[in-house]
Amino acid sequence: MLDRDGFRPNVGIVLLNQRNQVFWGKRIRTHSWQFPQGGIDRGETPEQAMFRELHEEVGLQPDHVRIVARTRDWLRYEVPDRYIRRDARGHYKGQKQIWYLLQLTGHDWDLNLRATNHPEFDAWRWNDYWVPLDVVVEFKRGVYEMALTELARFLPRPEQRNRYLRSSMRPPRDNDAPGHAHHAQPIGPLELPPGATFDPDPSTATASILKDQPHASR
Repeated sequence: MLDRDGFRPNVGIVLLNQRNQVFWGKRIRTHSWQFPQGGIDRGETPEQAMFRELHEEVGLQPDHVRIVARTRDWLRYEVPDRYIRRDARGHYKGQKQIWYLLQLTGHDWDLNLRATNHPEFDAWRWNDYWVPLDVVVEFKRGVYEMALTELARFLPRPEQRNRYLRSSMRPPRDNDAPGHAHHAQPIGPLELPPGATFDPDPSTATASILKDQPHASR
């Protein structure tokens, strides 16, 4: 399912443990690590898609987490042609994402990478909050920085981890352009971002092409 500009609606998940470290998963049979993410199916809200992907990719149920915040608007990245199937080139451009910040209220042992017959990850670890910016594939780095920066203001602040927060918050970068800041919102009644649609452009017939494409569709 693509929008008229060739971007697939998608959700990204930043999952925190009690130390505000983030879940980091290794894509199955690759050396690539990333946050959990996946496409929004027709008729799904972003929140519904997020909970579905949370279970499919890391085996968690809604009662294992608490929603802390989400990004206000779509964050977009383009996928290089070498990662796109040849028959989808010229139609599929990349991902537009809503990102969720979740607090794990369950335990590490609740995580299950084999919750479905089609696992996305074959290994995982906890990373300090900003570490993914230094190791994620380059074409996703800009969106990761925007999402983490927007959501950082909502990081939980229990007393036992005040010192950790002070040492881990990332300072602004010198090349941060003014006017490009995004502002997250606490979770309340959810509405789609302005101009959002989950219906593909009727003139586009490539949505089914991308369903099983590992690099372009997730």
